[in-house]
Amino acid sequence: MSEGPETEVRDDAPPSAPAHEVRRRGILGLLLRSGTKDLPEQGSLRWSFTWAFEGIVYVMRTQRNMRLHVASAFLAVVAGLILNVTRLELLVVLAAITFVIVAEMFNTAIEAAIDAVITEFHPLVKIAKDVAAGAVLIATFNAAAVAYLVFYENIAEQRDGAIEGVRDTPTLLVLAALILTVLLAIAIKAATGRGTPLRGGLPSGHAAAAVAAWAAITIVAEPLRHAALISMLAFLMGLLVAQSRVEAGIHTPFEVVVGAVLGTLVTVLVFQLAGT
Repeated sequence: MSEGPETEVRDDAPPSAPAHEVRRRGILGLLLRSGTKDLPEQGSLRWSFTWAFEGIVYVMRTQRNMRLHVASAFLAVVAGLILNVTRLELLVVLAAITFVIVAEMFNTAIEAAIDAVITEFHPLVKIAKDVAAGAVLIATFNAAAVAYLVFYENIAEQRDGAIEGVRDTPTLLVLAALILTVLLAIAIKAATGRGTPLRGGLPSGHAAAAVAAWAAITIVAEPLRHAALISMLAFLMGLLVAQSRVEAGIHTPFEVVVGAVLGTLVTVLVFQLAGT
């Protein structure tokens, strides 16, 4: 029984693809190409923000410490506005708040990643979790120190001009009202488990922010001659935002109304606390 013809090996055969790529583009170019070859295509910017906010909502929904941190942050911002702290002091407070929240999120991410691949006790796993928890503790101590240094003197002296100082800076009040409205809308969505942070669910965050802006503009523009016209124009803008959410099928009319009520109540409460 005869065997088939042997495969002829030619010396002038073309070089293999990797070697050819190495000679043509260099080793660095080949590494960069192979490193990104299998990466999935990036989605839209809107979905990138949605996934990021879903991570925030997950931490708030599942982690008790995160809810405590957010509640403390809320009280710190309100206290800073009432006590009329300087912009630099408010910046330091916000930085401390961000430091604590980011540390807690990294701690949760590390624990989730470890638990996904490790099912048995390992001393190195314990070290990783303990170090991550220690980072959160240090961030919390730093926030407590910042709160003491910023707020203690203002509270001890009980300055009579604190409320008047806040009243003279409506820009900070408007910003605070918008931030608190968005945070409360996300917190309610996290509690109810309906929709995503940027799309759908109860309440409508877009409607809440738009109506909160209308309420703030109305309050700030009260002394002006054309205050009614300014308020009406702002209301129409908020109404257009709310109506677009319903027409797009993203929210129901009830969810939009709840968002509008939330934005109005938060804004009025912030300005009432400031004595405006």
